[in-house]
Amino acid sequence: MGREFASAAARWLHLVDHPARPEIVAVCDANLAATEWFTRNLPTVRQATNDHKDLLVNPEVDAIYCAVPHHLHEELYVDVIRAGKHLLAEKPFGIDLPACEGILAAIAQNPQVLVRCSSEFPFFPAVQRIARMVREEAFGRILEVHAAFKHSSDLDPNKPINWKRQVQFCGEYGCMGDLGMHVLHFPLRFGWVPKNVRALLSNVVPERPDGKGGMAVCDTWDNATLLCETTAGFPMTLETKRISPGDTNSWTLRILGTRNSAEFSTKYPKTLRTMPYEPGGRQAWRTEDLGYESAYLAITGHIFEFGFPDAIQQMWAAFVDELVGDVPPFGCVTPDEALLSHRIFTAALESGRTGATVGL
Repeated sequence: MGREFASAAARWLHLVDHPARPEIVAVCDANLAATEWFTRNLPTVRQATNDHKDLLVNPEVDAIYCAVPHHLHEELYVDVIRAGKHLLAEKPFGIDLPACEGILAAIAQNPQVLVRCSSEFPFFPAVQRIARMVREEAFGRILEVHAAFKHSSDLDPNKPINWKRQVQFCGEYGCMGDLGMHVLHFPLRFGWVPKNVRALLSNVVPERPDGKGGMAVCDTWDNATLLCETTAGFPMTLETKRISPGDTNSWTLRILGTRNSAEFSTKYPKTLRTMPYEPGGRQAWRTEDLGYESAYLAITGHIFEFGFPDAIQQMWAAFVDELVGDVPPFGCVTPDEALLSHRIFTAALESGRTGATVGL
Protein backbone atom coordinates (compact mmCIF):
# COMPACT_ATOMS: atom_id res chain seq x y z
CA MET A 1 0.00 0.00 0.00
CA GLY A 2 2.97 2.31 0.41
CA ARG A 3 3.37 2.44 -3.36
CA GLU A 4 -0.34 3.27 -3.74
CA PHE A 5 0.13 6.24 -1.43
CA ALA A 6 3.27 7.32 -3.24
CA SER A 7 1.41 7.19 -6.56
CA ALA A 8 -1.45 9.25 -5.12
CA ALA A 9 0.98 11.92 -3.93
CA ALA A 10 2.84 11.92 -7.25
CA ARG A 11 -0.36 12.78 -9.14
CA TRP A 12 -1.63 15.35 -6.66
CA LEU A 13 -2.23 17.77 -9.54
CA HIS A 14 -5.26 15.55 -10.26
CA LEU A 15 -7.00 17.36 -7.42
CA VAL A 16 -8.36 20.87 -7.94
CA ASP A 17 -7.40 23.57 -5.43
CA HIS A 18 -6.61 21.26 -2.54
CA PRO A 19 -5.24 23.36 0.34
CA ALA A 20 -1.99 21.40 0.70
CA ARG A 21 0.27 19.05 -1.24
CA PRO A 22 2.10 16.09 0.36
CA GLU A 23 5.70 15.33 -0.55
CA ILE A 24 7.25 11.91 0.02
CA VAL A 25 10.68 12.69 1.48
CA ALA A 26 11.57 9.47 3.34
CA VAL A 27 10.79 5.74 3.16
CA CYS A 28 11.43 2.84 5.48
CA ASP A 29 11.27 -0.95 5.09
CA ALA A 30 12.85 -3.71 7.12
CA ASN A 31 14.01 -5.02 3.75
CA LEU A 32 16.05 -2.06 2.52
CA ALA A 33 15.94 -3.35 -1.06
CA ALA A 34 12.18 -2.73 -1.07
CA THR A 35 12.81 1.03 -0.80
CA GLU A 36 14.55 1.05 -4.19
CA TRP A 37 11.23 1.43 -6.04
CA PHE A 38 10.59 4.67 -4.15
CA THR A 39 14.05 6.14 -4.62
CA ARG A 40 13.94 5.27 -8.31
CA ASN A 41 10.52 6.75 -8.99
CA LEU A 42 10.26 9.65 -6.53
CA PRO A 43 12.94 12.33 -6.86
CA THR A 44 11.66 13.93 -3.64
CA VAL A 45 12.86 10.98 -1.52
CA ARG A 46 15.96 12.02 0.40
CA GLN A 47 16.07 9.26 3.01
CA ALA A 48 15.76 5.48 2.67
CA THR A 49 16.30 3.33 5.76
CA ASN A 50 15.47 -0.01 7.36
CA ASP A 51 15.03 1.50 10.84
CA HIS A 52 11.81 3.42 11.50
CA LYS A 53 13.50 5.41 14.25
CA ASP A 54 15.56 7.18 11.57
CA LEU A 55 12.34 8.72 10.28
CA LEU A 56 11.36 9.88 13.74
CA VAL A 57 14.42 12.12 14.10
CA ASN A 58 14.22 13.48 10.56
CA PRO A 59 13.05 17.13 10.81
CA GLU A 60 11.77 17.00 7.20
CA VAL A 61 9.18 14.36 8.13
CA ASP A 62 5.89 15.85 9.37
CA ALA A 63 3.61 12.82 8.99
CA ILE A 64 4.04 9.08 8.52
CA TYR A 65 1.94 6.45 6.80
CA CYS A 66 2.72 3.19 8.60
CA ALA A 67 1.68 -0.17 7.13
CA VAL A 68 3.15 -3.13 9.03
CA PRO A 69 1.91 -6.52 10.29
CA HIS A 70 -0.56 -6.19 13.13
CA HIS A 71 1.76 -7.39 15.90
CA LEU A 72 3.96 -4.33 15.26
CA HIS A 73 1.19 -1.74 15.35
CA GLU A 74 1.37 -0.75 19.00
CA GLU A 75 5.17 -0.46 19.13
CA LEU A 76 5.57 1.52 15.92
CA TYR A 77 2.48 3.69 16.23
CA VAL A 78 3.37 4.69 19.78
CA ASP A 79 6.92 5.50 18.66
CA VAL A 80 5.59 7.72 15.86
CA ILE A 81 3.12 9.52 18.13
CA ARG A 82 5.64 10.11 20.91
CA ALA A 83 8.07 11.53 18.34
CA GLY A 84 5.46 14.17 17.50
CA LYS A 85 4.85 12.93 13.97
CA HIS A 86 1.32 12.87 12.59
CA LEU A 87 0.18 9.36 11.69
CA LEU A 88 -2.04 7.73 9.11
CA ALA A 89 -2.17 4.20 10.47
CA GLU A 90 -3.46 0.92 9.10
CA LYS A 91 -6.25 -1.23 10.40
CA PRO A 92 -6.92 -2.86 12.78
CA PHE A 93 -4.99 -0.22 14.76
CA GLY A 94 -3.34 -2.75 17.08
CA ILE A 95 -3.30 -6.53 17.12
CA ASP A 96 -5.92 -6.68 19.92
CA LEU A 97 -7.94 -4.49 22.28
CA PRO A 98 -5.11 -3.88 24.82
CA ALA A 99 -2.78 -2.85 21.98
CA CYS A 100 -5.37 -0.42 20.64
CA GLU A 101 -5.87 1.01 24.12
CA GLY A 102 -2.10 1.49 24.39
CA ILE A 103 -2.09 3.48 21.15
CA LEU A 104 -4.97 5.67 22.35
CA ALA A 105 -3.13 6.30 25.61
CA ALA A 106 -0.16 7.64 23.61
CA ILE A 107 -2.52 9.85 21.61
CA ALA A 108 -4.01 11.26 24.81
CA GLN A 109 -0.51 12.16 25.99
CA ASN A 110 0.29 13.88 22.66
CA PRO A 111 -2.87 15.78 21.67
CA GLN A 112 -0.98 17.90 19.13
CA VAL A 113 -0.52 14.85 16.89
CA LEU A 114 -3.18 14.02 14.30
CA VAL A 115 -3.80 10.27 14.15
CA ARG A 116 -6.18 8.59 11.72
CA CYS A 117 -6.69 5.09 10.31
CA SER A 118 -6.88 4.03 6.67
CA SER A 119 -10.19 3.07 5.02
CA GLU A 120 -10.76 4.14 1.43
CA PHE A 121 -14.05 2.57 0.26
CA PRO A 122 -16.40 5.21 1.69
CA PHE A 123 -14.78 7.66 -0.74
CA PHE A 124 -16.40 6.03 -3.77
CA PRO A 125 -18.98 8.45 -5.25
CA ALA A 126 -21.94 6.14 -4.59
CA VAL A 127 -21.01 5.85 -0.91
CA GLN A 128 -20.61 9.60 -0.66
CA ARG A 129 -24.11 9.91 -2.14
CA ILE A 130 -25.46 7.43 0.44
CA ALA A 131 -23.73 9.42 3.19
CA ARG A 132 -25.55 12.52 2.01
CA MET A 133 -28.83 10.58 2.09
CA VAL A 134 -28.15 9.60 5.71
CA ARG A 135 -27.40 13.19 6.70
CA GLU A 136 -30.61 14.35 5.00
CA GLU A 137 -32.58 11.58 6.77
CA ALA A 138 -33.77 10.37 3.38
CA PHE A 139 -34.23 6.76 4.52
CA GLY A 140 -37.04 7.48 6.96
CA ARG A 141 -36.87 4.81 9.63
CA ILE A 142 -33.90 2.56 8.91
CA LEU A 143 -34.98 -1.08 8.95
CA GLU A 144 -31.61 -2.81 8.63
CA VAL A 145 -28.04 -2.35 7.43
CA HIS A 146 -25.76 -4.87 5.76
CA ALA A 147 -22.06 -4.12 5.25
CA ALA A 148 -19.50 -6.55 3.87
CA PHE A 149 -15.97 -6.91 2.55
CA LYS A 150 -15.14 -10.14 0.75
CA HIS A 151 -12.11 -11.72 -0.89
CA SER A 152 -11.80 -15.04 -2.73
CA SER A 153 -8.08 -15.74 -3.29
CA ASP A 154 -7.88 -17.98 -0.21
CA LEU A 155 -10.33 -20.38 -1.82
CA ASP A 156 -7.21 -21.98 -3.32
CA PRO A 157 -5.90 -24.39 -0.64
CA ASN A 158 -2.52 -24.44 -2.40
CA LYS A 159 -1.95 -20.73 -1.82
CA PRO A 160 1.14 -20.48 0.44
CA ILE A 161 0.64 -19.19 3.95
CA ASN A 162 1.52 -15.60 4.82
CA TRP A 163 1.49 -13.53 7.98
CA LYS A 164 -2.21 -12.68 7.69
CA ARG A 165 -3.03 -16.37 8.23
CA GLN A 166 -1.07 -16.70 11.48
CA VAL A 167 -2.37 -15.52 14.86
CA GLN A 168 1.07 -14.52 16.13
CA PHE A 169 1.33 -11.85 13.41
CA CYS A 170 -2.27 -11.09 12.39
CA GLY A 171 -3.98 -11.56 15.73
CA GLU A 172 -6.87 -13.69 16.91
CA TYR A 173 -9.39 -11.51 15.07
CA GLY A 174 -8.20 -13.02 11.77
CA CYS A 175 -10.30 -11.73 8.87
CA MET A 176 -12.13 -9.31 11.18
CA GLY A 177 -8.89 -7.49 12.01
CA ASP A 178 -7.73 -7.43 8.41
CA LEU A 179 -11.03 -6.44 6.77
CA GLY A 180 -13.37 -5.28 9.54
CA MET A 181 -12.47 -1.59 9.74
CA HIS A 182 -13.45 -1.22 6.10
CA VAL A 183 -16.87 -2.65 6.96
CA LEU A 184 -17.36 -0.54 10.09
CA HIS A 185 -16.08 2.85 8.89
CA PHE A 186 -19.42 3.98 7.44
CA PRO A 187 -21.73 2.59 10.16
CA LEU A 188 -19.64 3.92 13.05
CA ARG A 189 -19.34 7.35 11.39
CA PHE A 190 -23.11 7.70 11.66
CA GLY A 191 -23.37 6.31 15.18
CA TRP A 192 -24.69 2.88 14.24
CA VAL A 193 -22.90 1.09 17.07
CA PRO A 194 -23.67 -2.55 17.94
CA LYS A 195 -24.95 -3.07 21.46
CA ASN A 196 -24.51 -6.83 21.12
CA VAL A 197 -23.12 -9.33 18.64
CA ARG A 198 -23.66 -12.95 17.67
CA ALA A 199 -20.67 -14.13 15.65
CA LEU A 200 -20.36 -17.02 13.22
CA LEU A 201 -16.65 -17.67 12.67
CA SER A 202 -15.08 -20.18 10.26
CA ASN A 203 -11.54 -21.47 9.80
CA VAL A 204 -12.05 -23.05 6.38
CA VAL A 205 -8.46 -23.99 5.53
CA PRO A 206 -6.61 -25.12 8.69
CA GLU A 207 -3.22 -25.53 7.01
CA ARG A 208 -1.43 -24.21 3.96
CA PRO A 209 1.85 -24.81 2.11
CA ASP A 210 4.71 -23.17 3.99
CA GLY A 211 6.69 -22.37 0.82
CA LYS A 212 9.45 -24.76 1.86
CA GLY A 213 7.92 -28.05 0.78
CA GLY A 214 5.89 -28.62 3.95
CA MET A 215 2.63 -27.48 5.52
CA ALA A 216 2.00 -24.80 8.12
CA VAL A 217 -0.89 -24.28 10.52
CA CYS A 218 -3.35 -21.61 9.37
CA ASP A 219 -4.92 -20.63 12.68
CA THR A 220 -6.81 -17.42 11.90
CA TRP A 221 -10.50 -17.06 11.09
CA ASP A 222 -11.11 -17.05 7.34
CA ASN A 223 -14.74 -15.90 7.41
CA ALA A 224 -16.85 -14.01 9.93
CA THR A 225 -20.51 -13.00 9.97
CA LEU A 226 -21.61 -10.73 12.82
CA LEU A 227 -25.30 -10.30 13.59
CA CYS A 228 -25.83 -7.18 15.67
CA GLU A 229 -28.51 -5.11 17.33
CA THR A 230 -27.51 -1.45 17.19
CA THR A 231 -27.98 1.36 19.67
CA ALA A 232 -29.83 3.12 16.83
CA GLY A 233 -32.60 0.52 17.11
CA PHE A 234 -32.18 -1.61 13.98
CA PRO A 235 -30.34 -4.85 13.15
CA MET A 236 -27.02 -4.78 11.32
CA THR A 237 -25.12 -7.60 9.61
CA LEU A 238 -21.36 -7.31 9.16
CA GLU A 239 -19.43 -9.73 6.95
CA THR A 240 -15.66 -10.09 6.56
CA LYS A 241 -14.61 -13.01 4.37
CA ARG A 242 -11.35 -14.15 2.85
CA ILE A 243 -13.04 -17.14 1.23
CA SER A 244 -16.07 -15.88 -0.69
CA PRO A 245 -16.11 -17.61 -4.09
CA GLY A 246 -16.06 -15.14 -6.97
CA ASP A 247 -15.49 -12.02 -4.88
CA THR A 248 -12.41 -9.95 -5.72
CA ASN A 249 -12.06 -7.23 -3.11
CA SER A 250 -15.84 -6.76 -3.03
CA TRP A 251 -17.01 -4.04 -0.61
CA THR A 252 -20.77 -3.66 -0.26
CA LEU A 253 -23.23 -1.51 1.67
CA ARG A 254 -27.00 -1.98 1.77
CA ILE A 255 -29.42 0.18 3.79
CA LEU A 256 -33.14 -0.53 3.86
CA GLY A 257 -35.53 2.15 5.09
CA THR A 258 -39.22 3.02 5.15
CA ARG A 259 -38.87 5.98 2.76
CA ASN A 260 -35.80 5.00 0.76
CA SER A 261 -33.28 2.19 0.41
CA ALA A 262 -29.81 2.15 -1.14
CA GLU A 263 -27.25 -0.41 -2.23
CA PHE A 264 -23.70 -0.21 -3.59
CA SER A 265 -20.97 -2.73 -4.37
CA THR A 266 -17.48 -2.23 -5.76
CA LYS A 267 -18.36 -5.07 -8.14
CA TYR A 268 -20.22 -2.33 -10.03
CA PRO A 269 -18.19 0.73 -9.03
CA LYS A 270 -20.23 3.40 -10.81
CA THR A 271 -23.68 1.96 -10.06
CA LEU A 272 -25.95 3.11 -7.23
CA ARG A 273 -29.26 1.36 -6.60
CA THR A 274 -31.99 3.17 -4.68
CA MET A 275 -35.66 2.55 -3.94
CA PRO A 276 -37.57 5.71 -3.01
CA TYR A 277 -40.97 4.88 -1.59
CA GLU A 278 -44.19 6.74 -0.78
CA PRO A 279 -47.04 5.02 1.10
CA GLY A 280 -49.25 3.24 -1.40
CA GLY A 281 -46.69 3.69 -4.17
CA ARG A 282 -44.73 1.16 -6.20
CA GLN A 283 -41.72 -0.60 -4.72
CA ALA A 284 -39.20 -0.53 -7.55
CA TRP A 285 -35.42 -0.36 -7.38
CA ARG A 286 -33.77 2.32 -9.53
CA THR A 287 -30.31 2.01 -11.03
CA GLU A 288 -28.16 5.08 -11.63
CA ASP A 289 -24.68 5.20 -13.14
CA LEU A 290 -22.66 7.82 -11.27
CA GLY A 291 -19.76 9.65 -12.80
CA TYR A 292 -16.73 11.11 -11.08
CA GLU A 293 -18.51 12.72 -8.10
CA SER A 294 -15.68 12.86 -5.58
CA ALA A 295 -15.53 14.39 -2.12
CA TYR A 296 -12.59 16.50 -3.31
CA LEU A 297 -12.92 18.11 -6.72
CA ALA A 298 -10.69 16.56 -9.40
CA ILE A 299 -9.85 17.30 -13.02
CA THR A 300 -11.62 14.15 -14.25
CA GLY A 301 -14.87 14.91 -16.06
CA HIS A 302 -18.15 13.87 -14.49
CA ILE A 303 -18.91 11.33 -17.24
CA PHE A 304 -15.84 9.22 -16.46
CA GLU A 305 -15.45 6.38 -13.96
CA PHE A 306 -14.00 6.47 -10.47
CA GLY A 307 -11.69 3.64 -9.32
CA PHE A 308 -9.64 2.25 -6.45
CA PRO A 309 -6.60 4.56 -7.00
CA ASP A 310 -8.98 7.52 -6.89
CA ALA A 311 -10.45 6.31 -3.57
CA ILE A 312 -6.92 6.06 -2.14
CA GLN A 313 -6.14 9.61 -3.26
CA GLN A 314 -9.43 10.96 -1.89
CA MET A 315 -8.71 9.37 1.51
CA TRP A 316 -5.18 10.75 1.42
CA ALA A 317 -6.67 14.16 0.56
CA ALA A 318 -8.99 13.96 3.58
CA PHE A 319 -6.04 13.23 5.87
CA VAL A 320 -3.94 16.10 4.47
CA ASP A 321 -6.94 18.43 4.59
CA GLU A 322 -7.41 17.71 8.28
CA LEU A 323 -3.67 18.00 8.84
CA VAL A 324 -3.72 21.65 7.74
CA GLY A 325 -6.67 22.42 10.01
CA ASP A 326 -9.69 22.02 7.75
CA VAL A 327 -12.76 19.86 8.34
CA PRO A 328 -12.91 17.21 5.60
CA PRO A 329 -16.26 16.49 3.92
CA PHE A 330 -15.82 12.85 4.98
CA GLY A 331 -12.95 12.06 7.32
CA CYS A 332 -10.66 9.07 7.76
CA VAL A 333 -11.29 6.59 10.57
CA THR A 334 -10.70 8.18 13.98
CA PRO A 335 -8.90 6.47 16.89
CA ASP A 336 -12.19 6.31 18.82
CA GLU A 337 -13.84 4.52 15.88
CA ALA A 338 -10.91 2.09 15.73
CA LEU A 339 -11.34 1.43 19.46
CA LEU A 340 -15.02 0.69 18.93
CA SER A 341 -14.12 -1.80 16.22
CA HIS A 342 -11.82 -3.62 18.66
CA ARG A 343 -14.58 -3.87 21.23
CA ILE A 344 -16.88 -5.32 18.59
CA PHE A 345 -14.29 -7.87 17.41
CA THR A 346 -13.40 -8.84 20.97
CA ALA A 347 -17.08 -9.48 21.69
CA ALA A 348 -17.30 -11.44 18.44
CA LEU A 349 -14.46 -13.72 19.54
CA GLU A 350 -16.28 -14.43 22.80
CA SER A 351 -19.49 -15.10 20.91
CA GLY A 352 -17.66 -17.44 18.55
CA ARG A 353 -16.26 -19.40 21.50
CA THR A 354 -19.48 -19.63 23.49
CA GLY A 355 -22.19 -19.57 20.87
CA ALA A 356 -23.89 -16.79 22.83
CA THR A 357 -24.96 -13.27 21.96
CA VAL A 358 -22.44 -11.01 23.69
CA GLY A 359 -23.17 -7.48 24.85
CA LEU A 360 -20.74 -4.64 24.33
